[in-house]
Amino acid sequence: MKTVIYYYTGTGNSLWTARAVAAEIGGATLVPMAGVQDDRDSAGADAVGLVFPVHMWGVPALALRFAEKMTADPKKYYFAFAVNAGQVSRTLVQLKEIMESRGMTLAAGFDIALPSNYIPWGGPGPAAKLEKMHRGAAEKIKTAAALIMRKESGHIEKGPLWQRIIFTFLYHRTYNMVPKMDRGFWTDEKCNGCALCAKVCPVEDIAMKDDRPQWLHHCEQCLACIQWCPQEAIQYGKKTPAYERYHHPDIKMKDVIVRPGKK
Repeated sequence: MKTVIYYYTGTGNSLWTARAVAAEIGGATLVPMAGVQDDRDSAGADAVGLVFPVHMWGVPALALRFAEKMTADPKKYYFAFAVNAGQVSRTLVQLKEIMESRGMTLAAGFDIALPSNYIPWGGPGPAAKLEKMHRGAAEKIKTAAALIMRKESGHIEKGPLWQRIIFTFLYHRTYNMVPKMDRGFWTDEKCNGCALCAKVCPVEDIAMKDDRPQWLHHCEQCLACIQWCPQEAIQYGKKTPAYERYHHPDIKMKDVIVRPGKK
């Protein structure tokens, strides 16, 4: 089965998931959503996967824009993985509906829980908790991969009803606010002007001015900039100086650097 997996990642959880899925199904071509203009890489593929983080309890804008560029092919088997910190809510149902409006059928959608990288709300948690989540995600991916290899349909995971009601409401209320939420970022005295924050941003939302990052207000809230900063000099709000940083331990900074619109 020829498979292409498109992924969007900020701090590595989704890239690790995409790699793990590819390994379980016997190999697949991995393509960053931020690095392409369309889905031409999937021409001739039997299966197409989407792997992305849950942002504000729904599909992130970058993944939505990519889904809108996809070319419907009734012969293809489509699947998705929504990576989140335990609150998948209605994300995969939302994606299913979007794809249906484009003439595609999302055959399977899986909820993958991994440590939170949304540092404005706190650090990732103790090491034992992180290890347990990593192990659990690996086991879940094995189960999901078996379904994918059999091309089974109808498996779309979702959160409990209260999540789907409350968090979907919050998603719609906050979605248009996300691009300008970068106004909460700032740098402290540890910033050395290395510009790595600009390099890891998947949407080129950061420009360097006088050796300091300036956010340009088309943010995705992926938190790559704050989590990958080697000096831990980027902050968000008042509390992040006290919080531990997180990126997936199996992913390196070079793995997440992708220039938008380029491969």
